Amino acid sequence: MNSFLKKARRTLIGSRAFYATVLGILVPMVIQNGITNFVSLLDNLMVGALGDAEMSGVAIANQLVFVFNLCIFGGLAGAGIYGAQFYGAGDIKGLRDTFRIKLMTSVLLLLAAFVIFIGFGDPLITLFLKGDGDAAVAENMRHWAKTYLMIMLVGMPAFALSQSYAGTLRETGDTRLPMIASVSAVATNVIFNYLLIFGKLGLPRMGVAGAAWATVISRYVELTIIVALVHRNSNKYVFIRGAYRTMRVPGGLLRDVLKVGAPLLANEALWSIGMSTLTAVYSLSGLTVVSALSITSTISNLFNVVFLSMGNAVSVMVGQALGADDYKGAKATVWKLIFFSVCTCFVMGGLLIILSPYIPRLYSGVTPAVREMASSMLVLSACAMPLHAFAHCSYFTLRSGGKTIITFLFDSGYTWVISVPAALLLVKVIATPILWTYGIIQMMDFLKCILGFILLRKGVWIQNIAKAHA
Repeated sequence: MNSFLKKARRTLIGSRAFYATVLGILVPMVIQNGITNFVSLLDNLMVGALGDAEMSGVAIANQLVFVFNLCIFGGLAGAGIYGAQFYGAGDIKGLRDTFRIKLMTSVLLLLAAFVIFIGFGDPLITLFLKGDGDAAVAENMRHWAKTYLMIMLVGMPAFALSQSYAGTLRETGDTRLPMIASVSAVATNVIFNYLLIFGKLGLPRMGVAGAAWATVISRYVELTIIVALVHRNSNKYVFIRGAYRTMRVPGGLLRDVLKVGAPLLANEALWSIGMSTLTAVYSLSGLTVVSALSITSTISNLFNVVFLSMGNAVSVMVGQALGADDYKGAKATVWKLIFFSVCTCFVMGGLLIILSPYIPRLYSGVTPAVREMASSMLVLSACAMPLHAFAHCSYFTLRSGGKTIITFLFDSGYTWVISVPAALLLVKVIATPILWTYGIIQMMDFLKCILGFILLRKGVWIQNIAKAHA
């Protein structure tokens, strides 16, 4: 028994130096994501004060914006995997080339987003309005969703370019500058939300449109800060030197990045669409579910910041170890990071359960039924949080070694083969009450954790793709 405990301790618990490295990467991202999600909560509260229809409309539009954001993350991820390994191998030219690939990818994804959202925005919004409820309320939701979405298009170029810079910085282990830019942006967002939503300091009262314009302004503030500081400190951020002299990159590298990145882009697109589809399926139980889910996701994301940020820590630490041919160190790092992430989720999940009856009461503009449903959903989300943490770290571990086909099957494949059909079965066929449906789908991530454990134990992800390319 003692030998088992000693082995478990060696496997799951790191040294002080290890946790110093983890916290050095993690804390800036937790601060950044925490502030971002806290501001999202404030935004949600301000829009919620306008009424159910306004909040639901913004929530629907944000489901579509969420798909675009995840496509950007997925589209840049292939280059990011190579970037982290190039940096671990000391290859700055390779890192610079991956940055250029990110810029080109962002432009292509932006063009696709404009075509889809401008040409098919209305039909996409209507998919979330099929549940029982007043037709006039549904039309109000559609109107506000369309208003918000069209304004948000203006901020998408700034978001895509900011992510190209921030991702490359994180691959070098610098999470501080992205944090500074993001914190400045969210501060701008909350100020302009207050001014534009409610019409303060002589500005017009714009309601939902004001919330959208505040977000757009904050996107450009973030972009300005991160671009200005990177170019001003080119001695430190050497990858930016000459980055814009040409957009040409080695053909072999481009092919390799596309080979690795295409499944990741497809994965993020299909996974985010799958999450939006789940929301649409849940909404078949009634239009009030849309408002409750908006509150639940906004509050849950605030408590999920540690395990969500841990994914980036896995990418950086494991990716750099693989790039340096330290396979033993990479394997040891993975289990310690997963254990740390799961443990933090027991703490954060317990805190969320304690606060779940009280936080929804802050939404003064929504009905008591919506607040009560959101409280119950928060408890269910908190119970599933450790499962989400294990699955999340497993995903980023598989991705760090460039095993993108396996990553695709593990993530979006699971969503479309297991989660979405199960939700449809529960809602459409069995007519399960919405809280039971939501809870069952959340806890089904246990199956995903088992699959992730098997894949990690087998070591299928261990691969130095930067060395293979060279």
